[in-house]
Amino acid sequence: TLIIGFMLAIQFQSVQKPEVRDTRDTWQLREDLNKEMELQSKLIKEIRSNELILAEYETERKQSREQALRKTLNELKQEAGLTDITGPGVQLQIGKVEDDLLLDNFEPKLSPDLLRRLLNELNMYGARHISIGGQRVINTTVIREIAGETKINGRSLRTYPIEILVITEDFKSAKELYNRLLVSNSVEEFFIDNLKVNILQPSTKITVPAYEGTIRIRNIESAKADKGGS
Repeated sequence: TLIIGFMLAIQFQSVQKPEVRDTRDTWQLREDLNKEMELQSKLIKEIRSNELILAEYETERKQSREQALRKTLNELKQEAGLTDITGPGVQLQIGKVEDDLLLDNFEPKLSPDLLRRLLNELNMYGARHISIGGQRVINTTVIREIAGETKINGRSLRTYPIEILVITEDFKSAKELYNRLLVSNSVEEFFIDNLKVNILQPSTKITVPAYEGTIRIRNIESAKADKGGS
C-alpha cells in the first residue's frame, strides 16, 4: 500500500509540473540568433578599439621615455663638452705687444701659470663654457709646459693671436664678465711676458667647439638594480 501510494504521488507531481519546452518557431530563433551575433560583433569591435587605444598609450609612453633619455643624454654631453655650443659671451685675444714696448727684449712667451690664473678668473666671473686656441676646456683639461711650449689638451699654443671664447648664462652675464675683465689683475700681468690681452665687446652669439679628444672613465662600473626594482 505504501509503495503504491508513493508511486501515485510521483505521478501526480509529474502531471502538475510538465516539462517546459521552447515553443518558438524557426524564424524567431533565427532572429534571436542574429541579434546575439550582432551584439557579439559589437563587443568584439569595442574590445579591439580599446586594445588599439592601449597600444597607442604604450607607444607614446615608450616614445616619451626615449625622448627623455635622449634629452638627458644630450644635456650630459653638453655639460661634458662633447658638443658645439652657441650662446652669449665674450671673446679674448692674446697677442704680442708692439716691438717698441717689449720688456728686456725677450721673445714673448705664454706662461701656463698665467693662463690657468686667467681661466680661474673666467670661471669665477660666470663662464660656463670656454675654449682656448680652439681647444675646449673640460674638467680633465690640463694646461702645462712641455719642451718649452705651453700646451692645452696636448696641443701647442704657439700661434698668435690666441683666441679665447667664453659663453655665459645670458647676455647680461656676458657684459658683467666683460667689465670685470677690463680691471682684472691677471689680464694686466700678461704684459710682463710681452703679451697683451684684447677683450672684445660682448656678443650674443659665441660658438665654443666640442672637445676633440676621448674622455676616459676609470674606476666606474654599472650599478645592478635589486631584484624587483627598476
